[in-house]
Order: sequence, then structure tokens, then C-alpha cells
Amino acid sequence: MLTPDRRTLLGSLLAVSTALALSSRLLAATGAALPAPLPNKPPAITQAERERRIEEARRRMRAAGISALLIEPGSSLIYFTGIEWHRSERLTCAVIPANGDIAIVMPFFEEPSIRLSLAIPAEVRVWNEDEDPTVTVAGILGDRKAAAGPIAIEETMRYFAVDGLKKALPGAQIVSGAGVVRGCRMHKSPAEIALMGHATDITIAAYRWLVPQVAPGMTASRVSGMMDAATRAMGGSPEFSMVLVDAAAALPHGVREDQVIGENSLVLMDCGCTVEGYQSDVSRTFVLGRASDHQRQVWDQVHRGQQTAFAAAKLGAEAGSVDDAVRRFYEGLGYGPGYKLPGLSHRTGHGIGLDGHEPVNLVHGETQVLESGMCFSDEPGLYLPGQFGVRLEDCFHMTEAGPVWFSQPPESLERPV
Repeated sequence: MLTPDRRTLLGSLLAVSTALALSSRLLAATGAALPAPLPNKPPAITQAERERRIEEARRRMRAAGISALLIEPGSSLIYFTGIEWHRSERLTCAVIPANGDIAIVMPFFEEPSIRLSLAIPAEVRVWNEDEDPTVTVAGILGDRKAAAGPIAIEETMRYFAVDGLKKALPGAQIVSGAGVVRGCRMHKSPAEIALMGHATDITIAAYRWLVPQVAPGMTASRVSGMMDAATRAMGGSPEFSMVLVDAAAALPHGVREDQVIGENSLVLMDCGCTVEGYQSDVSRTFVLGRASDHQRQVWDQVHRGQQTAFAAAKLGAEAGSVDDAVRRFYEGLGYGPGYKLPGLSHRTGHGIGLDGHEPVNLVHGETQVLESGMCFSDEPGLYLPGQFGVRLEDCFHMTEAGPVWFSQPPESLERPV
């Protein structure tokens, strides 16, 4: 009988196989040759960089008076240890003490598989099916004189693990580890920025290959499949490829039903991929055939809104001030006010890295100041319910000289990529 873990693995393999087969059929129908792999892929994150990340986490823990940090599988576990694993009812986690060696807790029978992606030196402690894994975690904390706490929990760690730890260490103080983890992850290194730049280059190149082939009669799902095929061919792992047509483009995350592209349709695409886990996120809006004066007007307004956000992204400015600058501009054009429609109903941008959406966000009220190494999307779309929507999205990273684009925004509606 397949375990849930094995069913997940086989399901993923089947999904990839199905996607590749679908891509082949789509390309055969268009007669288009896939693009070549994009050259000059940056190197993967090294062991030395992960060890520097752990030391930075320890520095932040000591400054906050925290004795240890616990992290479950997910992007934060990958960030610090390289371990790529899924979450299940069987606890796997990293224990990073403020002082002492890191340890990884994992099920005994999964140890060989989990070790395949462990990228740093670490003690490994296993637990068997008839044992409580939180007791194993408590033992590690005791050995490192960290059991008395405060013990920090990465913010996505599940309740059953935290509850079990409380029972195993009833005297320990449990606190949030968000400040430690976010403090590390929101400042990207040159190696991370290089990987994000390569992922973005792939997405832009895939758009350039795809957009000239989009034609009336195609479905949104067909265009999405073509985008994924081009992304894979160039060395990216597709993360999402949303295609919205006409009135559906007024809904930022679209509709469930497939749509058919018609003569003079407006098409909004939001696509991204990963390279060594690091993400791109790029949106483009274009019109097949002739754009109406209204569509052209709104496209130009969003183009200016995107530039307004970029100009407001200054070192030392609060992240929320970028969103505020865009809303002032849009309200001056008669949209909103605030998040009301027609107008900009979502934040101006989000943090990005190993996760497509990660702290900190360009959103009203966010007081985190912008610092070098932070990475954001810039996507102040305008949405007109029942008519259409326009979103242009490019990401940028903060440097000591100010913001720098990962991808250049489009020049005009006629040249969307």
C-alpha cells in the first residue's frame, strides 16, 4: 500500500509527465520550435553561504535573548540547511541553537532520503514510529543547554509540533522566530540575486518567444501550457502561468473557467519560474489586434503607476510609503480611493525570494524600512470590474544606490515584452 508520502511523490512525477506530454501536443499544434536553454546559469547556493546564514541567525537569536530556533520543512529549512522535504504527520525539523551545533530531527526510515539534500554539517537524530519526535527535540535542546528557553518557532511551524514541545518541556518559554528568520531572509546575498535574475531572464525570454504566437481562437490554458514548455526548455521550473482574457483580467487572480482569446482581446499574463528554488514573477498585458482608446489609456496609467512605485522605493523609506505614493497618483486620476474599485485592489508589491510571496510587502501601513538586499515585486494594476484589467509587474532589488530592476518594464502596449 502506498503511504501518503509516496503517493505525493508519484503524483508529482505523474503531473510532470502529463505537463510534458501536454506541452508537446501544444507545440505540435503551433509548429513552433522550443527555445534553447538560457546560458550562464549562476552557481547554486554554497555550503559556506548556508553556514553564514546560520551564524547570522545565531547572532540575531543572541541579541534577542533566544536560546534556539526550530524550523519545519519548507523554504526556511531549505534556506538554512538545503533540506528539500515535504510536511506530513511525521515531524522533521531543524534545531538551530544560539550556541552549539545544529541538529536535524527526522523519522528513522526517511533518513537516507532526507540526507540527499542536507547541505551543511549537522547532527542527525532519528525517531521511530512508536516514539514521540518532540521528545527527541527536547533531548537536543537539553544537550545544548537551551531547554529553558526562550525557544523560537519559525512562523509556519504547525501547532501539533509546538504543542508537543510544550508538553515535553513544560517549563520552556515558546516565542515567535519570525524576527530572526525574516531578518535573515529578507536581505538577499549577491548569489541569491543572481539566481533570481536568471529566473527572471528565463521568464522574459519565454514571453518574447510566446507573445508573437498568441492568436485568436486559442484558449487561456493552451497559452499557459506553451509558456510552461518554453520555460522548461530554457532551464526554469514553471511555478505559475496565469492567463486572463478581457473581463477576466479585471479579477487579479482570475476565474476557474477556461477562456477563449478573440479578435482584439486584451490578455493579461502573470508568470514565474524557479532556478535553484529562487523565483521570478513577471506580468504583462497586451491586446491582440487593435486596442481601444480606453485600454490604451489604462495601460499607460499603470505604466506610470509602476514607475511611481519604483521612484518611491528609497533606502530608509518605509515600505508602506511606496504603496501610498501609488495610491495618491491613482486617486488623482479618479480611481479608488484606497483599495476600492475601479482602481488598485491589492498591495503594490510583495517580497520575493525562495517564496513567491514573502515578507516584507509594499502595502499601506508597513513600517519596515527599505534596506539593501531586499527584493520586491512592483505591480500596481488597475482593475475595472466587468470590463478589463491591466497589470504590469517587474521585480527589483534594493542596493546602496537605490532600486535596480530584475527586468525592465515594457516600453508600450505595442511592445509588451
